[in-house]
Amino acid sequence: MTGNSPVHQLPGPSPFPPIADYGFLSDCETTALVAPSGNIEWLCLPRMDSPSVFAALLDRGAGGFRLGPADLRVPAARRYLPGTMVLETSWGTPTGWIIVRDVLLMGPWHHEEEELSHTHRRAPTDYDASHVLLRTVRCVSGEAQVTLDCEPIFDYGRKSADWAYTDRGYQQGVATAEGESLELRLTTDMRLGFEGGRAMARTLLKEGDTRFCALSWTMHEPPYTFEDAYHRLVWTAHHWQHWLARGAFPDHPWRRYLERSALTLKGLTFAPTGALIAAATTSLPETPRGDRNWDYRYTWIRDSTFALWGLYTLGFDWEADDFFWFIADMAERDEELQVMYGIDGELELEEYILDHLSGYEGAKPVRVGNAAYRHRQNDVWGAVLDSFYIHTRSRDRLDERIWPILKRQVESAIRHWREPDRGIWEVRGEPQHFTSSKVMCWVATDRGARLARLREEPELAERWQAVADEIHADVCAHGVSERGVFRQHYDTDALDASLLLIPLVRFLPPDDPRVRATVLAIADELTAEELVLRYETKSTDDGMSGEEGTFAICSFWLVSALTEIGELTRARRLCERVLSFASALGLYAEEIDPVTGRHLGNFPQAFTHLALINAVIHIIRAESERTPPTSWPS
Repeated sequence: MTGNSPVHQLPGPSPFPPIADYGFLSDCETTALVAPSGNIEWLCLPRMDSPSVFAALLDRGAGGFRLGPADLRVPAARRYLPGTMVLETSWGTPTGWIIVRDVLLMGPWHHEEEELSHTHRRAPTDYDASHVLLRTVRCVSGEAQVTLDCEPIFDYGRKSADWAYTDRGYQQGVATAEGESLELRLTTDMRLGFEGGRAMARTLLKEGDTRFCALSWTMHEPPYTFEDAYHRLVWTAHHWQHWLARGAFPDHPWRRYLERSALTLKGLTFAPTGALIAAATTSLPETPRGDRNWDYRYTWIRDSTFALWGLYTLGFDWEADDFFWFIADMAERDEELQVMYGIDGELELEEYILDHLSGYEGAKPVRVGNAAYRHRQNDVWGAVLDSFYIHTRSRDRLDERIWPILKRQVESAIRHWREPDRGIWEVRGEPQHFTSSKVMCWVATDRGARLARLREEPELAERWQAVADEIHADVCAHGVSERGVFRQHYDTDALDASLLLIPLVRFLPPDDPRVRATVLAIADELTAEELVLRYETKSTDDGMSGEEGTFAICSFWLVSALTEIGELTRARRLCERVLSFASALGLYAEEIDPVTGRHLGNFPQAFTHLALINAVIHIIRAESERTPPTSWPS
């Protein structure tokens, strides 16, 4: 092991909750994060990537929405209602107990008798987002004072709200801001009052009493009574349970991790287009008070292979197909694929800094947009081709629309594979000949050749296979150090966790000595307290300063790779360790401080949950079969 934790502790208590303590809500069009105090501290409207209306996550003065007991901030317990995205927080006060439930409502498909949806590009389902954040509270014993404090600040905390009553009197207020088209309606059975930009209410609840509040932002009607609110909450809970029941989960003690990961991935999906965002947040730091702060509310092409494998493996074919067709839309439209896209397929994701926000625990800059969309990453063609290949194997046929797209992507990989790039981690230093990028170009040509054979086009298959063989030979000649270990790029002997993909994509068989040596070298030398670093920051020109935590996805990759090479006992021990770092609600940020268990980076992170699915299925299959499984369709 490499020894010490790569991050450090902040002195003194923080006004910010630990990242892992946030609850995650979604209606598959927008997302919200709920602090243990009952404060909604992150909500962007009307979409996941829109400017925030609550951003206390990034600055304590940038807006929040609290519902809870008047004089307590620490709850007795929190959980999701089983199989749902409904968050339940229990509070024990000196005089009584209350339970608060938070949910972004789902409802039946809305566009039956009105005009067609202007946002949905995927096939309609039976359900749709209701565009309502619902919060209910029930006093289950004794009595308790409950407060509501809603302070939206539009445009990432730059525009305070102006509140006004509607014709419903004290039970409804509308929040607007100059220059903003977005209007927020707060509907409740409590009596609202306005203090500047805040809508507030306070009431005493006795045993059996209930209250609700609903924040809505579109033409869809909110509930106006607790009975209606409760009915819609139950409908939403049942929706999530019915959705989860479609999955194929093994009967295993780790099933709960798979189920929560599946729900989280569904929650990070933008239903109108099928896009899967990398995380719900921007600028949560990878190092306390550091500058490695990025906006992850976009779709990375590199995630597509993991996403499709994970979703198909768990039986969620509809979601896998939607994401596949989103990727296909991008590949059909763009001659040269980008690293990432906006959730509606936007090409330009200009990065800028919000200087007025202090950042999570003082971590600056706070960024919106992501300049990495301009980067050249030669692994994208491999991700797309493997996605097409996985999709085709699940259907046993190749859609005619896909073949021209596929050919163009293979030819792009052939044109560019010899060129340097910025690698899977989008380093902001100088481009290099990254080994993992070359491997993924091999994946593009290898999968392309297989699909060409499937279509009975032997000449094309032969030409593409020849290039695949050339790339393979080049990597084996230049990507292996003198000690027989694959290296980060051709001009260094440094290790890189992306090399764990070599056995997973079947570049070489697991029993190849170079594969085994690489997996064990990463396990022994690129770890802190057994958890895996992406790379050694001191030996990698990534264009940034400071250090970073261990990457949860890389630790899960190591679990899968150890299983592949037959180190099942070590793989299971590591898997148990990484699973133990899950938040109390079963969620993962991007990175983990292996000493303290503190979560770092954007949250919750799709890539981590995708790798968790792959690792856990690896272990379960290997233990049931007593032989390493084929992790990747090949």
